[in-house]
Amino acid sequence: MTPAGHTETARVGWRALLAAFGRIGILSFGGPAAQIALMHREIVDRRKWVAEADYLSALSFCMLLPGPEAMQLATWIGWRLKGTAGGLAAGLLFVLPGALVVGALSALYVGLGHVPGVMAAFAGIQAAVIAVVIEALLRVAKRALKTRTARVLALVAFASLFLFALPFPVVILAAGLWGALTARGQAKPAAHPPALRASLTAAATWGAVWLIPLAATQIFLPGLMADIALFFSKLALLTFGGAYAVLAWMSQSVVTDYQWLTLTQMMDGLGLAETTPGPLILVVQFVAFVAAAPQGWGAAVLAACIALWMTFAPCFLWIFAGAPWIARLTAMPRLSGALSAIMAAVVGVIGHLSLWFALHVIFARVEPLTAFPLHTIWPDPTSLRPLALGLAGLSAWVLLRRHWPLPLVLALAASLSAAANLL
Repeated sequence: MTPAGHTETARVGWRALLAAFGRIGILSFGGPAAQIALMHREIVDRRKWVAEADYLSALSFCMLLPGPEAMQLATWIGWRLKGTAGGLAAGLLFVLPGALVVGALSALYVGLGHVPGVMAAFAGIQAAVIAVVIEALLRVAKRALKTRTARVLALVAFASLFLFALPFPVVILAAGLWGALTARGQAKPAAHPPALRASLTAAATWGAVWLIPLAATQIFLPGLMADIALFFSKLALLTFGGAYAVLAWMSQSVVTDYQWLTLTQMMDGLGLAETTPGPLILVVQFVAFVAAAPQGWGAAVLAACIALWMTFAPCFLWIFAGAPWIARLTAMPRLSGALSAIMAAVVGVIGHLSLWFALHVIFARVEPLTAFPLHTIWPDPTSLRPLALGLAGLSAWVLLRRHWPLPLVLALAASLSAAANLL
């Protein structure tokens, strides 16, 4: 299905489309902000395939959806230019290079992760990840906390998670409900209402692409594979505000509840995902691979593929069913209010993630602290790791103040940690 009424569709050839998104997929380092800027430069500025206003409208829509907004924006551009086939090609090309690299690094990690020098390098990457998450916090806060109400929502979300251990989905849904109930204004009718039947057909088709494999794993692959499929399907519905918003909840779930990974392995996976192209949520591939590795290499590859499918199949559903409705949805005050409140709460969520990661990396022992109604964590001061603290501070300085490229920051931290291990 090709979107009607767009002159861009007729003049963009398949070879040009595939070449453009192949290039974007290979160069998409640095997280969603850098990826969105790269697509703007390649698609809007350089090739002029999409108008600036349309690009920004689609970006706003994608940022309000669960899932990786940069990948969904790439899918929308492909859909805009070449219909469903173009959206599928653009979305896959955005994800596949990073997925192949993360898959290879996951295999190397399982095979070599216990070599002392390798472990020391990963310890340095873990310290640098603290600075990376803080940078994400500052970036999202600048965009989302423009009012006093938004700042209060962020603080409430942080306290709910860090001090009272409320479930992440409850915090996000409560923020969205509050934003919808307090929204003001009237919806603006669209000049050309989209075809409901086409959207329902797309929703049914891509819902089946996502949910039939999920049902199959529950019936034919009970145990670990079924658990991985169900967990990452739920995760796909809750990833508002980018991967950082859900990483703390995901980390706590896979480490504490499912016990698929240790905390050290989870931090290593995040460091690997930071150094590769593609969306940061590709860390789910690493998590599934390492979780299933004790069952053999075949099981690890299968688990990684299941995690990828359950994470990214819903993205195509949201775009192909919702893209024709962008103009109408972005003009609905209650929806806009709900999603603005969610974005403010996401700042508190990322703040919780930052503190949670920092405490576990900088201190060797972090203990639960429960005193009703508080349910939080507290580090043992005697277990301070001076090297981790120093590397985290250095990484923050070169990343936030000197504006070094992210791969160089991670390489510096890994090299210094490995050198300290040799000494």
